[in-house]
Amino acid sequence: MVNLAHLKPIRVLVAGDFMLDRYTFGRVGRISPEAPVPVLKITDQKSLPGGAGNVALNLAALDACVHVLGRIGSDTGGDQLKSLLEAENINTDNLLTEEGFSTPVKNRIVGSSQQMLRIDHEQTHNLPDSYLSELIFPDVDLIAISDYNKGFLTRALLKALVKHGQKLGIPVLVDPKGTDFTKYRGVTLIKPNYKEALSAANSTGLEEAAQFLLKQTKADHLLITRSKEGMSLFNDQVVHTHFPVRSKEVQDVTGAGDTVLAALSLALANQLPIDSAVHLANIAAGISIEKLGCARITLAEIAERMLELDATSKVYDEHTLYTLTKALTSKPFTIVGIDSADHLSLETFAMLKKLRTVDQKLIVYIRDVKPPSDFVSLLASLHEVDFVVIKSDSLAHLCDELHPTHAYLFEYNKLSLLENTSALIS
Repeated sequence: MVNLAHLKPIRVLVAGDFMLDRYTFGRVGRISPEAPVPVLKITDQKSLPGGAGNVALNLAALDACVHVLGRIGSDTGGDQLKSLLEAENINTDNLLTEEGFSTPVKNRIVGSSQQMLRIDHEQTHNLPDSYLSELIFPDVDLIAISDYNKGFLTRALLKALVKHGQKLGIPVLVDPKGTDFTKYRGVTLIKPNYKEALSAANSTGLEEAAQFLLKQTKADHLLITRSKEGMSLFNDQVVHTHFPVRSKEVQDVTGAGDTVLAALSLALANQLPIDSAVHLANIAAGISIEKLGCARITLAEIAERMLELDATSKVYDEHTLYTLTKALTSKPFTIVGIDSADHLSLETFAMLKKLRTVDQKLIVYIRDVKPPSDFVSLLASLHEVDFVVIKSDSLAHLCDELHPTHAYLFEYNKLSLLENTSALIS
């Protein structure tokens, strides 16, 4: 099980094919008299970054500092795409404008909640080598490559990205496209879907395909996403670990692959073990497919789902309070301070049960510097307790930023309501 408390903000370079996703919504009320086609009366339109842009959005939702490396055309679509990315505080310094190139635009026509048609405006050609000298690779914690086979990710550029990753000693992840995976040689992890993996390996068997692709790419890990069947992870020894879908109800798998790549990036940039990283990505994907369309999953949503699965993820300390802050954003909560295990009694449990309400999270703050581990585990195991925080100087910042509804101090079987949190932290 993954403890989200160990995650910190990361810097990521997302390299790949960026495009603009447009959605035209309307109502169909009649058939055209000119031809046997429905007439759509437009009610709304919106645009979002697509392709590698959706990966960047997913990472921004996970509070990553995102740099993008891609290309746009000198056109309206390119200007809008760049503005949409910058509106999410995504660094676009390396989103180069290529003369004569048209920004890929995919316009989905939706009538009465049903996609009727998709209109693609795009051209595919390789990025001229002359542009490579204009690209500057930033100092980041991880490189995520999102390939849509539109020609930006040439062999020369992919080789340069892998070399940059090796120079920095950071992971390089790739969501591949096409049937020739030799261009990805040397990456840390490659993440095809089931159909892509079998096609690239010219195989009909999962294990056989994995063996072929790992040998071909020299990657450390191969993660094959299998839609409703979950994910299969293989290492360079072709050892297979299966991760079943962790979803309450499958609504829409659109964009789930981008969610997986973003969550993997967050975990591996934080140096989590690969099994933990895939488990985290699996949880994020499970939440994603419960929603319609390309959903962006936040740390707060992942934290809540993890709490449903494992009580140990409730415990936070000085070094891990960042994630708790994210989990509590926009949520009302009550905080109770307990000095030490000596003050734990039946009255404590009764008090906690009374304070916990349906619409309020409950945090227990242990003021003891080094509380006994069994004391911490016992509090974390209580259904009424949402989070346990061990003495932390950063708690004051959390309370100042999020403003608890109430703060209490429990001493010698007595519960005291505090006017502010300073007395709780002292």
